[in-house]
Amino acid sequence: MTNKLKKYFEELIQKPFLTSFIVFVLLAILILGLSWHYYVNDFDNIYLNVLAEAHGMLFDILIIGILIYWLREVGEEKQRVRQYIDEIDDFRMWESEEAAFRNVGNIKRLNRHGVNNIELVGCYLKKTNLSGVNLKSSNLNTANLSNAILIEANLSETRMNQTNFENSNLNHAILKGTYASGSNFKDAFMIKANLEGAFLIKADFQNGFLMEANLSNCSLAECNFENANLYKANFVGATGLTIDQLSKAKSLYLATFDPDMKVQLEEHIPDLIG
Repeated sequence: MTNKLKKYFEELIQKPFLTSFIVFVLLAILILGLSWHYYVNDFDNIYLNVLAEAHGMLFDILIIGILIYWLREVGEEKQRVRQYIDEIDDFRMWESEEAAFRNVGNIKRLNRHGVNNIELVGCYLKKTNLSGVNLKSSNLNTANLSNAILIEANLSETRMNQTNFENSNLNHAILKGTYASGSNFKDAFMIKANLEGAFLIKADFQNGFLMEANLSNCSLAECNFENANLYKANFVGATGLTIDQLSKAKSLYLATFDPDMKVQLEEHIPDLIG
């Protein structure tokens, strides 16, 4: 008999709806039984007390309901964000077209949830469209963004050392204060890109299009500007810049420099700035 009751109890607790209904019926019988005398002899007072409790219940439902809804939404949002980040981790170092487009989808979803500081080290993003995305303060070290479109993307204060941007489109992109030492910008379009204060040591801009780009206050030691178009580029305050680097550029027409650098350019390579 004891084993049968134990088995029945175990089966019962596995059915939460049935368990709740049984508990409700038992409590209703108990409470109504104890209150029957008052229903018969003092119904008006019982009625007033029930109404008062009903108003309190409505208030509790309103406050607690809103709180529970808010907590649920916050919890679900955090869970979705965690899911997108985990998916990026799953596709990290996977060099395929599917991985690239899955990564882009997750980046854009994270942006919609207000997340821009994303760990993208070694991610494959070749030939993807990331125009307008916000990756401020993200980590893009060693990522592959060759042939990608990043028009008006926010890459300020982003770490992208040894990152591949070959033949990518970074027109009007914001790269202020970014760390891009040793990065590959060969054949990249960077028209009116803002690289103010960026760390670009040993970056390769060979054949790049940097017309009207802002390179003021950048660290440019050992950068390669061979055959790069630097028309109207701003180099004011840039450090590590040499005549040898600039002499290999395709054009320096109307580019702006510090006064001492301007004098050296006019003396050694007047044709490029004229």
